[in-house]
Amino acid sequence: MDVRWEEAGWERLTGRAGRRRLPVWDCTVGLVVGDESVLLIDPGSCVREGARVRAEAERLAGRRVTHIAFTHGHFDHVLGGSAFSGAEFYGAVGLDAHLASDREALRADAVRHGLAEAEATEAAELLPAPRHLVSGEWTLELGGVQVLLANVGPGHTRHDLAVFVPGGREVVFCGDLVEESGEPQAGPDAVPARWPAALDRLLALGGDDALYVPGHGAVVDAGFVRAQRATLAGRFGVSDA
Repeated sequence: MDVRWEEAGWERLTGRAGRRRLPVWDCTVGLVVGDESVLLIDPGSCVREGARVRAEAERLAGRRVTHIAFTHGHFDHVLGGSAFSGAEFYGAVGLDAHLASDREALRADAVRHGLAEAEATEAAELLPAPRHLVSGEWTLELGGVQVLLANVGPGHTRHDLAVFVPGGREVVFCGDLVEESGEPQAGPDAVPARWPAALDRLLALGGDDALYVPGHGAVVDAGFVRAQRATLAGRFGVSDA
């Protein structure tokens, strides 16, 4: 592992990809470094946090962050995007309308979970909506690595996006479809009956040997994802028939 990544508090997963577990809400931010472009996944919870993430990521990559992918629309995963002016933003189809119409709810949710009101208001006002919307799959060429964005939801929310990074060992950034540090959270915007099917799509995307990066917690394997799928199917009464 590159010492520079460790010193910055990042975990390098492959030669091209790494991630950081942010403080407070233990939200994962992902980083994929191409020869020409850089993709950041889920840039944090506010402008301050996003700016810190941007500075660290650009120092590690040696070039500016050019692409942002939102795995879903919860505040701890998107509001840091307000610090990335000039980047190209990607999300699942419908996320743009959701963020535009529910901006006040997003701000209020951040405050309810402990973000300072002034920071939540600033981030919500400045947040760019994703201009590139993924309905099925979208391949990003970053230079030396092609990253696949896949609309695998609904499940945790109505707009769940996964990011697949090929390499010596594949990496799948799952967002909150997979959680390791606690039980998966099904809020009012979840679609529980379709969540197990979303995990089936994640497993089909990554396969048995991939590294699965949850929205919160440690990196897991396919066995963990299968076990969590079974738990969710039982919890929500979803039949495999």
